[in-house]
Amino acid sequence: MKVIPAIDILDNEAVRLLQGDYSKKTVYSNAPWELVEGFKKTGAELIHLVDLNAARDGESSNTDSIARIREKASGIKIEIGGGIRSMEKIKYYDAMGMDRMIIGTAAVTDPDFLDQALRELGSEKVVVAVDAKDGIVKIKGWEKDTDLHYLDLMKKLTSQGVEHIIYTDISQDGMLNGPNFESYIQILKEFPFYLIASGGISSIRDIVKFSGLKEGRGVYGVITGKAIYEGRIDLEDAIKNVQLSENTGEIY
Repeated sequence: MKVIPAIDILDNEAVRLLQGDYSKKTVYSNAPWELVEGFKKTGAELIHLVDLNAARDGESSNTDSIARIREKASGIKIEIGGGIRSMEKIKYYDAMGMDRMIIGTAAVTDPDFLDQALRELGSEKVVVAVDAKDGIVKIKGWEKDTDLHYLDLMKKLTSQGVEHIIYTDISQDGMLNGPNFESYIQILKEFPFYLIASGGISSIRDIVKFSGLKEGRGVYGVITGKAIYEGRIDLEDAIKNVQLSENTGEIY
């Protein structure tokens, strides 16, 4: 299982939002590309990068920062999301060298686009972000409700051939109260996804617990952002913990 550090960019700054609320942000760096070097030293294999401006508005003011992050992250894979709603945007990021494209809003509003992305890129490079609060899927930077329950959306995604998803329980995001494990266990039992967990991860123990979930295909990865930036999780220790836990069942 991968431990995946997150960089969320808003107005060219690395930030974290409280439950996706753009008015409740904490700025952690005004040079987000500088975070990458620390992630490389810990042995991280994948970075989760989100353009929050594009997620909300469909337009980005962060193109230079994103390009600098890709340049600095040589040797580390990046999955990028936020406002990816056209093949033009996908081709732009593909040419930049991004490894995986995260589709969120458009997976709900434009299933034909998702089908096209899967055809042209393949299921390994397309990740669908399913973000829900109180069970209901939210889109456009988590600011707009849908009438979809996340389990119903996942059934549809399965039929479309989606294999990789990120599930975020928005009510837990940024709260550092621990994740909603029950929902992840249910997803693993019911769907054949490679699942990435996001939202509420507050300790290494949370991460190790995810690595121990063996239902279905197990958990592919865990995204953590705020807990790293606020010193609650040491990324290098978290990665070592997971490796040891998977090898011996013990906590490092």
